[in-house]
Amino acid sequence: MSPNGSDRSPRRPMRRKLLQALTAGLVLATATGCTYEDFPRLGMPTPTTEEAPRILSLWQGSWAAALAVGVLVWGLILWSAIFHRRSRTKVEVPPQTRYNVPIEALYTVVPIIIVSVLFYFTARDESKLLDMSKKPDVTVNVVGFQWSWCFNYIENVEGSTGDAKTAKELDAVPDRYKKDFPADAGGVYTCGTPGERNPQTGNPGPTLWLPEGKTVRFVLTSRDVIHSFWVVPFLMKQDVIPGHTNAFQVTPNKQGTFLGKCAELCGVDHSRMLFNVKVVSPERYEQHLKDLAKKGQTGYVPAGIAQTSHEKNRETNQL
Repeated sequence: MSPNGSDRSPRRPMRRKLLQALTAGLVLATATGCTYEDFPRLGMPTPTTEEAPRILSLWQGSWAAALAVGVLVWGLILWSAIFHRRSRTKVEVPPQTRYNVPIEALYTVVPIIIVSVLFYFTARDESKLLDMSKKPDVTVNVVGFQWSWCFNYIENVEGSTGDAKTAKELDAVPDRYKKDFPADAGGVYTCGTPGERNPQTGNPGPTLWLPEGKTVRFVLTSRDVIHSFWVVPFLMKQDVIPGHTNAFQVTPNKQGTFLGKCAELCGVDHSRMLFNVKVVSPERYEQHLKDLAKKGQTGYVPAGIAQTSHEKNRETNQL
């Protein structure tokens, strides 16, 4: 009995609170907008390129490793809290353990193994994702600037004359990328403003058109500060750095209009640097380029800041 004569155990309120906390946690974990089909992706959008599943797999594996470590740590904490709590009747000091060599070796070796495994899979997938040994079918020079985007389509388009390999506007693009440009590619371009919207979806920003099933290489240049080119369902993004050209390539395999954004804090209107990516059939893509030429959007807009000395040295070593 309790000191006041009641049979009520002082532990019952604590158990009731624990049950309430577990119930609230279960509700928070299940009352989301995700369906059972979304859950295996762990918050990632549905991949829309041939390369994206590799990124999704790495994401899922990292979460699996984190969950396993979390369950182990939480289990040990709860086990210690429950089975080694202070007794109400015994107040003596428990035995003190100064050190335990096996346990210390365990919590030193296991993290090293985990980090090594994550490093291996990250390095393996990164080398695959950034491999550009395959010549692309389409090349787009993405130009970031405060506060929108321009897209130079490096293509042979009827009604556009010139040569992308010698165009002054593309001086910022390194020669290692120019060697894969089509011959006599006059090209077309489109530039956006923050207030522009896609006519079909109403989403803000300019629209970049891409052909389904074709390997697309993005050559990223900046006119001012560091931006980041991110097409959300491509699961791939890369920094757009002034004076330092980055590039990657993907193969879109699903038609539709997808959201893109700048993923690098680039200034006061960073949040307005949105764009759209419209993946269509190769025939519609070619027709879109012809439509741009008819509108007079031929040639190229300036790609951005010229290469730095460090970038030029890097290119010399790679050629």
